[in-house]
Amino acid sequence: MRITLREAAEFDAEAIHRMQLEAFAPLLKKYRDYGTSPATEPLEKTVSRIKNPDSRYYMILAENELAGAIHIVRKEKQGSLWISPIFIGTAHQGKGIAQTAMTMAEEQFADDKIWELSTLAEEAGNCHLYEKLGYQRTAKERKINDRATLVYYKKEMN
Repeated sequence: MRITLREAAEFDAEAIHRMQLEAFAPLLKKYRDYGTSPATEPLEKTVSRIKNPDSRYYMILAENELAGAIHIVRKEKQGSLWISPIFIGTAHQGKGIAQTAMTMAEEQFADDKIWELSTLAEEAGNCHLYEKLGYQRTAKERKINDRATLVYYKKEMN
């Protein structure tokens, strides 16, 4: 399967937002994290991410079809990047697309040495994916509610 990243434009916001809501809806139902879930974000949040000069928002395409998206934010001038969100639409999950997309993103930002992200501790598949890609879980955690805890990951590039 051919995976590509294409930088999102403002006219892509609705399609990205629609897929984001779909991708995170099962997690929202399961964890009831209404204050933090990407499934509750308004369209304007997607638009602002696309327009943010300190970030890049990429559509993840599988065989030229929208499969998901990854938002990369520059945290510091000296090469620290934050991924939030990354998601794959439900029809495309479980096919290795996220792993390929993250590797491609890291290659596009080869001069940056520190990558960070967070995910729900209860989502073992997500944690496994990030660990397989070389991300290490940090000591930082944030309890969202009695069902969910955010855990933080960091990867230092050579």
